[in-house]
Amino acid sequence: MTTDPKPRVFGTGLIALDLVIGPVEDAPVRAWAGGTCGNVLSILAYLGWDSFPIARMNSDMASKRVRADMAHWGVHLDHTHCAPTADTPIIVQEIKRGPDGSPRHRFSWSCPNCGKWLPSFRPITVTMADNLRNSVQEPSVFFLDRLSRGALDLARDASASGALVVFEPSALSPANLMSDAARIAHVVKYADNRLSDAPGVMEAGAATLLEIQTLGAAGIRYRHCLGNSVSNWTHLDAIQAPHVADTCGSGDWCTAGLLDHLARSGQQSLRYAGDDGIRAALRFGQTLGAWNCGFEGARGGMYAMSRSALNSQIDDLRDGEPPLPNPTSFPSDAMELVPCPFCP
Repeated sequence: MTTDPKPRVFGTGLIALDLVIGPVEDAPVRAWAGGTCGNVLSILAYLGWDSFPIARMNSDMASKRVRADMAHWGVHLDHTHCAPTADTPIIVQEIKRGPDGSPRHRFSWSCPNCGKWLPSFRPITVTMADNLRNSVQEPSVFFLDRLSRGALDLARDASASGALVVFEPSALSPANLMSDAARIAHVVKYADNRLSDAPGVMEAGAATLLEIQTLGAAGIRYRHCLGNSVSNWTHLDAIQAPHVADTCGSGDWCTAGLLDHLARSGQQSLRYAGDDGIRAALRFGQTLGAWNCGFEGARGGMYAMSRSALNSQIDDLRDGEPPLPNPTSFPSDAMELVPCPFCP
């Protein structure tokens, strides 16, 4: 008897070290792999995919912690040290409680001790992309959230091999790169508080099959081009989170859930999904996002419970039975101190 091979996702973009500072004073800081690309690829590995991030990590402490965390979830690290290497980005996420007790998070890109800017994102280069062309084999999905000419070259090659190209911009890039991205990406997903729209998407010459705009607590809206014309926008209400400890990362869980349901066979899966298939995949993604709100950090739930426990809780959420909060425990290595590279 043969088993179907695991779907493969390759991705490049923001892969960072998240330093998560919770609302409880003197609680240890958690150090996890993060960034949109880092989260989506780690979650897909957790859901059973073969995940291959493409990055320029060197051997600094942040890079070692990110690689160790990703390896824990089965992420393949073959292409995480592409030359020229660079310091891994570090993002500080601080969770506070509002006057009503609700959690609110704030991101910082500077060291809370010395005040200096922490390492920032460095994209892959055209030369790196040329060297990697033969290594990106049999992809179901190619994911990118930051644009560069090298990233677009790899995405174009992946598309030609049948991969579903997913672009998740956090802000506008130079017009020429955004225009090229619209001609390559099949799924474009963005938040309304960051972009009002995605230029070039769904226009003549665009590759876009599905455009998704997230609306925070108001849910999401989407439109597609699976027929002969662009559909109208369809709105999906948010799924109520049974417990809210932190909303960070819920959009990344929504993306991963969507791809797990809609992209295992690449472009072909989406092209034959129809509106019902898209809606079901998005609802699954929204359910994962609602579940994730019960844990601190963008992927805190992965550390707190097993995959089988997740499946049980997701089933409860789908049936309208909010799951009980689980006590949160974290592996000791997730709380190892990762020093600022600039502090004495």
